[in-house]
Amino acid sequence: MKAIRVLLAEDHALVRAGIRSLLEKMEGVIVVGEASDGRDALTQIEGLKPDIVLMDISMPLLNGLETTRRCAKDIPTTHIVILSMYAAEEYVVQALRAGASGYMLKDSATSELELAIHSVARGEIYLSPAISRGIVEDYLQKKETPDSPLDQLTTRQREILQLLAEGKSSKEIAYILDVNVKTVETHRAQLMKRLNIRDLAGLVKFAIRVGLVSSQA
Repeated sequence: MKAIRVLLAEDHALVRAGIRSLLEKMEGVIVVGEASDGRDALTQIEGLKPDIVLMDISMPLLNGLETTRRCAKDIPTTHIVILSMYAAEEYVVQALRAGASGYMLKDSATSELELAIHSVARGEIYLSPAISRGIVEDYLQKKETPDSPLDQLTTRQREILQLLAEGKSSKEIAYILDVNVKTVETHRAQLMKRLNIRDLAGLVKFAIRVGLVSSQA
């Protein structure tokens, strides 16, 4: 039986080491790489094309949902399991919309990790038992669900919003995204206008509320 190749994307080194230790004890599972931020994760996914990525939802530089969205579009053979502290419906639906195949709570029993990996490897959608099954049923039946405020934004605007919320300056953002400072400032102005937010503090609060960044960051 072919081994399941797993990439681990988690920004906390101790948490990452703990999860890797669990994965390495699983029969038929191989850890092919680790990433500490979303941009590094995306680069490694493109290069390694793992079967499954365990993806922290609150990754720096590029959050787990945005990384998942890009992976689902460009590397559909790789399946994403989101790791999160949040069981709220809004976060789970966002993850499924982004293209995730699983959503696992970080306080789950260790035995659940193996179950999640094998379920997703079989092509199933896996949700931690604490999450309402009605969420995934509604999603699969394509019932109407309220649009996320993030749906109003372009990919580039979501990138810049996250980086602003992480405390990056316009110059730093320009360097990270390989664009000029004027472009960043234009996007920032468009963000405020589109979201009807008048200052940076308001943008940070919005980014935390919709899960782009963690309040603990």
